Amino acid sequence: MPESPRLDSTRADTVTGLLAQIADVGRDRQRGGYSRPVFSPAERDLTGWFTEQASRRGLDVHTDLNGIIWASMGDLSAGDSVVTGSHLDSVPGGGAFDGPLGICSALVAIDRLRERGVAPRRPLAIAVFPEEEGSRFGVACLGSRLLTGAIDADRARSLRDEGGATFAEVAAAGGLDPRFLGQDDGTLATMGTFLELHVEQGRGLIDLGRPVGIARSILGHGRWRITVGGQGNHAGSTLMADRRDPMLAAAQIVVAVRQAALAHPGARATVGRLTPVPGGTNVIASSVDLWLDVRHPHDHITAAVVQRITSEAERLAAEEGCSVRVVEESLSGTVEFPIGLRDRIAGTLPDSPLLDTGAGHDAGVLGARVESAMLFVRNPTGVSHSPEEHVEADDAEAGSIALADALEALLTRD
Repeated sequence: MPESPRLDSTRADTVTGLLAQIADVGRDRQRGGYSRPVFSPAERDLTGWFTEQASRRGLDVHTDLNGIIWASMGDLSAGDSVVTGSHLDSVPGGGAFDGPLGICSALVAIDRLRERGVAPRRPLAIAVFPEEEGSRFGVACLGSRLLTGAIDADRARSLRDEGGATFAEVAAAGGLDPRFLGQDDGTLATMGTFLELHVEQGRGLIDLGRPVGIARSILGHGRWRITVGGQGNHAGSTLMADRRDPMLAAAQIVVAVRQAALAHPGARATVGRLTPVPGGTNVIASSVDLWLDVRHPHDHITAAVVQRITSEAERLAAEEGCSVRVVEESLSGTVEFPIGLRDRIAGTLPDSPLLDTGAGHDAGVLGARVESAMLFVRNPTGVSHSPEEHVEADDAEAGSIALADALEALLTRD
């Protein structure tokens, strides 16, 4: 697949035209794809671009105490608003569509509603949530978790990135006051319905031959940090028999993660990041950090997989004379989207199949406090969190039409 999507930059009134405007922002020359961590120059360029696009459309734009950007039409304080949106940050080396597709589709959907002469009976807003991927501070959907109180504000403030900077420090440098991070019941009270459009992360729609689908559920998932402690030493002067090498234990733990997942049908367990300390070529590591991601439709199975991995990690570390510590960083139960809202959207989009997803989203976090739903747009590769992620131009436009149709139905209901 090409490094950037095949987009028409001459059409600012289409989803692909808007995506083309940001196609060079945050390009990762080393990994391929895009790296747009929260509060990075690339992510700040994107939020600035969004603010400009929303202002051009006459939307009122403000950033709340948790760094969520709101672009609204109508008085949000009146309550019962309809909110759409997504995120603009990315995983390291991610694709062009994860997050930005939902934001660009929301902007175009507003254009379509105006072209139709829709007279909303409810306020409408687009929301841009920060740190959805958790690629910088380790907790996915951090913005929506702060908003809803799903994460303790003190814990969020103390989260650190790879460089050792805390979220409080980085947020302050980005213009937020970290003292006021946390649950925002006032903002939540203004929200009546949240509808998120997202690129599909899987092959459901390509196999069904449909451009747009409706989310039925999000698999329960969590992240854990496994720290294996050993003894740092010289790679040349330390005999093999004298070593307490945490890298050996870490390597075996990665294999054990796979075996634990395979023991439970439907489970997914991944170690996508491993960091040795100090990380020298001629140095036996003193410790190794592994980040574990586990998912399953049933929360008790997720817990069972993690427990098995923890037990195996303890055994494998002990065999190498090492210690191990497993710390939960985030955990979200399986989300079933409300049937009533889902059926209303399905009535508006009768050709859109229902799909379950293994990927987490802000809509899943918000669902604990706000009536929420999701639309998915076909990804012909079935690949996501990778430069191979793709959406065809026709499908992107079909998604924006479906989003506009669903929003119209919600905005004009009695």
